[in-house]
Amino acid sequence: MLRESREQTGEDYDLAAITAIAEGEDGNIPQGDLLAAFAEAIIIGTPEQLDQTRQAVLDALGPAEMVDAAGVAGFFNGIDRVADSTGTVLEDWKDAGSEMRDALGISAFAAQKAALDQE
Repeated sequence: MLRESREQTGEDYDLAAITAIAEGEDGNIPQGDLLAAFAEAIIIGTPEQLDQTRQAVLDALGPAEMVDAAGVAGFFNGIDRVADSTGTVLEDWKDAGSEMRDALGISAFAAQKAALDQE
């Protein structure tokens, strides 16, 4: 979808910025490292981690931006869960982004999860 959005808007993106945030950098996004930590806490964090990152986002960015960040994370998490639970098939035009998934390392997730499940 990011690739399609780029084609529609003409804006460019840097995949390295996404992976840089995952590695603890900010990806040249203001407070990117904090927003990434908040998103991670929302999805897989403990209640304490979520409380801490929520407060850090609130302190650094203010209440409106904290609500926006929480809304975006919740929206994407919800869309993914709905699609997975209903068995939604990925449209062919979306599957054309396999090179992007490879570049981000997403294609390896299933094998990594299977390996972790066997531990």
